[in-house]
Amino acid sequence: MQKITRYFIELAYNGTEYHGWQVQPNATSVQEKLDKALSTFFRQTIETVGCGRTDTGVHASQFFAHFDLVDKEISREQKEINGVNALLPFDIAVFRFIEVSNEAHARFDASSRSYEYRIHTKKNPFKHNYSCLLRDDLDIEEMNNAAGILFQYIDFSCFSKSNTQVFTNNCKISRANWEKTEEGYIFHISADRFLRNMVRAIVGTLIDVGRHKLPVNELHTIIQSKNRSNAGTSVPACGLYLTRVNYPYIKE
Repeated sequence: MQKITRYFIELAYNGTEYHGWQVQPNATSVQEKLDKALSTFFRQTIETVGCGRTDTGVHASQFFAHFDLVDKEISREQKEINGVNALLPFDIAVFRFIEVSNEAHARFDASSRSYEYRIHTKKNPFKHNYSCLLRDDLDIEEMNNAAGILFQYIDFSCFSKSNTQVFTNNCKISRANWEKTEEGYIFHISADRFLRNMVRAIVGTLIDVGRHKLPVNELHTIIQSKNRSNAGTSVPACGLYLTRVNYPYIKE
């Protein structure tokens, strides 16, 4: 009888060269590269299941996936980490393996996810593809006032990409705020789940508030409309990072 052992794998990736996390035809994805490296190292076919999907060009400083090993266990973790990393391209890195129950699921068991959107205000060659260049002087107080309105709602259809196959557009946001940095701005947001394109659409709408193109209270009307065309333009993918995924049974 075969013994199946399930593992979570924690990794990070620079999404610049990838068409997102998920395997897809005629496009290079992070999942494709990871599955190939794991299959080569462990000498069996491995298909990972990710904690979610990131779009083309989006980065992840923390990402989890799960996979099953058949009749094999990870006994010397650092050796396995080094071996898999040696088979991965420079822009994907594995940090650890965590043995979990065979019912554990990287996507469905996540209790919350956190993203950051990074903006720099002066041209900087070292931030190209890692942050969004925006030369406008934004009103961060007004943007934070508008961000506070997000806590009053759970249906965020107005910020969702159209024609997505999900059962609900409800999300419970637990954090949403802007931070001013020496180089620009960072938007922080956490929720139990996110819709496709949701964070980039929220950021684009709040930037309109920061530019004084959109009154703060207009955000109520936009959210209540449940119409994507009423919200702001989605900001470029390069500034977006998945930064944290929480599970009730995984410690940092």
